[in-house]
Amino acid sequence: MSGDLRVLHIAHGHPRLRTGGAELFAHDLFQAQKQAGATAMFLGVVEAGDRERKNGTEFQAIGGPDEMLLWSEGFDPFNLMRRDGLGLLPDLRELLSAFRPDVVHVHHLLGVGVEALFMLRRLLPDAAIVMTMHDYIPICANDGLMLRRDSGELCERASPDACHRCFPEIHQSRFVLRRDHLLRHMTLVDRFVLPSRFAALRYLGFGLDPARVEMIPNARPTLRGEPAGMRRAPHGVFGFFGSIAAHKGVKIAIEAFNSLTAEHDVALELHGSMRHQPEDFQAEIRAAVAGGGGRIRLVGAYTPEQLPERLAAVDWVLAPSIWWENAPLVVLEAFRQRRPPIVSGIGGLAELVSDGRNGLHARPGDPMSLASAMRRAVGEPGLWQRLRDEAPQPTGMDEVARRHLALYRDAMGSRAVAA
Repeated sequence: MSGDLRVLHIAHGHPRLRTGGAELFAHDLFQAQKQAGATAMFLGVVEAGDRERKNGTEFQAIGGPDEMLLWSEGFDPFNLMRRDGLGLLPDLRELLSAFRPDVVHVHHLLGVGVEALFMLRRLLPDAAIVMTMHDYIPICANDGLMLRRDSGELCERASPDACHRCFPEIHQSRFVLRRDHLLRHMTLVDRFVLPSRFAALRYLGFGLDPARVEMIPNARPTLRGEPAGMRRAPHGVFGFFGSIAAHKGVKIAIEAFNSLTAEHDVALELHGSMRHQPEDFQAEIRAAVAGGGGRIRLVGAYTPEQLPERLAAVDWVLAPSIWWENAPLVVLEAFRQRRPPIVSGIGGLAELVSDGRNGLHARPGDPMSLASAMRRAVGEPGLWQRLRDEAPQPTGMDEVARRHLALYRDAMGSRAVAA
């Protein structure tokens, strides 16, 4: 039974303010564990761009009594630390004293700060600390993208020399200290959750203890109703979903699509927000949409509840990311809605999508390769139906929540034995 478990989830955002995959999954897991009988609380980071700061405590209310926001400003993204150091300690002590969690599940260090691990262990010596590695930010100082800043090429492995080439203004020794600093704090974590084999291998190479690493896939809440039915016209509506950002390959998608418009009756829909992107990038995307002859639509942001309906309005889901990805939720949704994905054949995307079986692959950062896959999508008879029929059913959220609860108990047992 889970009724005696008290779990605090800490994420770098709240899905009511930011709809990134990590925030979304963390909140979905929090809700699923409550439904399973656990007593859970959700704490999401809030910044100046999200909402106005309120005087007094570092915490703000949002939603019900078991959901709160943690104010963060002046964050050091290189060392993943809050600039106020241990200034959070008094408020955090009060929160933990009131809630008394058995498990603290940390979903990110952005805005939270790696020193929070130290504070949690100091304030909760008997509680289990679990951390999900949703991306590669502890490994890579370039926003966790593992892309070379000068060329945009994929980076296979972080090292002081490789990182210095990306950041020539930062000496190699600082990257050594950064890694040691993060790993030293991570020794306080009892279990690490990795949603993909690719990410697990990257973090084992970074230095995580293999005995503390567990692979549990991402999931979305149980689908209500039947998957979207077959669309009959127009054939060849491609949909891009998620953050409209450079590393997601949206410009690659537009360039590939433009090479098709003269020969195929196709359309491209861009679903997502550009809110946190540079102004010149936003202007470039809007200009590309305006020059698309009405065949490219910037549909805009959506809520998780709206995603199934939007997926139902397209034939193919594009995920042409130029970075490694981990376990993107949009591909899981595409499978559930029987919308074949066309993805970059790297990282977690290649792990989820089997080329020619339940989706199609393209070379990352190559518009011509993506265009070739898109031509095949609209030109090969029966392909859409065949890929649709082979779409796997992702692991359900109820099962994923159950596996996390079992992991929590295992971590708690290990702590008790060690003590």
